[in-house]
Amino acid sequence: MNADGMNYAPKGKPNPVVKDGEFVFAAIGLDHGHIGGQCNGLIEAGATLKWIYDPDPAKVERYVKMYPQAKAARSEEEVLADAEVKLVAGAAIPSDRCTLGIRVMDAGKDYFTDKAPLTTMEQLADAKAAVVRTGKKYAVYYSERLHCEAGEFAAQLIAEGAIGRVIQTMGMGPHRFNEKHRPEWFFKRERYGGILCDIGSHQIEQFLFYTGATDAEIVTAQIENFANPRYPGIDDFGDCTLRGNNGAAGYFRVDWFTPDGLSAWGDGRVFILGTEGYIELRKGIDFARAKRGGHVFLANQKTEEYIDVEGRVGCSYFGKLILDCLHRTENAMTQEHTFKAAELGVRAQMIAEKAKGIVRG
Repeated sequence: MNADGMNYAPKGKPNPVVKDGEFVFAAIGLDHGHIGGQCNGLIEAGATLKWIYDPDPAKVERYVKMYPQAKAARSEEEVLADAEVKLVAGAAIPSDRCTLGIRVMDAGKDYFTDKAPLTTMEQLADAKAAVVRTGKKYAVYYSERLHCEAGEFAAQLIAEGAIGRVIQTMGMGPHRFNEKHRPEWFFKRERYGGILCDIGSHQIEQFLFYTGATDAEIVTAQIENFANPRYPGIDDFGDCTLRGNNGAAGYFRVDWFTPDGLSAWGDGRVFILGTEGYIELRKGIDFARAKRGGHVFLANQKTEEYIDVEGRVGCSYFGKLILDCLHRTENAMTQEHTFKAAELGVRAQMIAEKAKGIVRG
């Protein structure tokens, strides 16, 4: 289990949906290590990584070593001018992700960014306008569900009616702070967007997906800096309560307090309550018992059981995304859902900051 969340890049079983060279993509913006997970997922689904670019040559060198099949581009323009490239994956600094995406879409390519995909309501409006203008996709790597076999299996159980109608989710998304290994932008609110906008976006996306809500009200949202006063721009704790437009309830907590004694970067969990049962996901670790993820617990009207899904389920999102790009469908995730999760993260952060009297510089 990787103890460093920023560079956590899951690898799974290859399950190609296209032939070699049929779907070519590039990676631009290597500021966050999630770019590795994005690339791994696409490659395992059959995509061909052709180009890697970042203004920092050291980052490019590192990723070219990881993906020797790719070439180091001399500039962003070189990548965007390549007609063979159908999609650009990026993990730029969060506040820069929207402008990169607009340049990608204006160049006639689909965009696949790390979460949080944007940090302001103005960027959300710009991204939506670019999607309409270009007809291209603005996809987001909400990895805590999309690149998680426990999350994948929970979706299957819910679709089969195993717990009836989902009426509430509770999520916990702790992360290790790793202060000494964080880049400068990580400590600046304007750059990373705040904890509810950033890692909270995972939790909001899961709430919308599992409950089937298409919109939600932020009932409460709060942030704190409990233990890092030397970094006034950091929220090291945040939580939020939501009410879906279908009546479903949601609560999540995110924080930077994973202790050093834990072998994983975070003990991420999701509890999904239905009218006929409930599911618990232990996504990254079953601490003190199993130093790996893939733990699903189910109780309903017929059974109570533990299901080990590690290495057995796979992650279907990446293959669906590739086929969506080729066929202009929306089977991996709708654009509306993608943007709604981002919007609610920004709104929650704004509400929490207003309550704290925080004014961004």
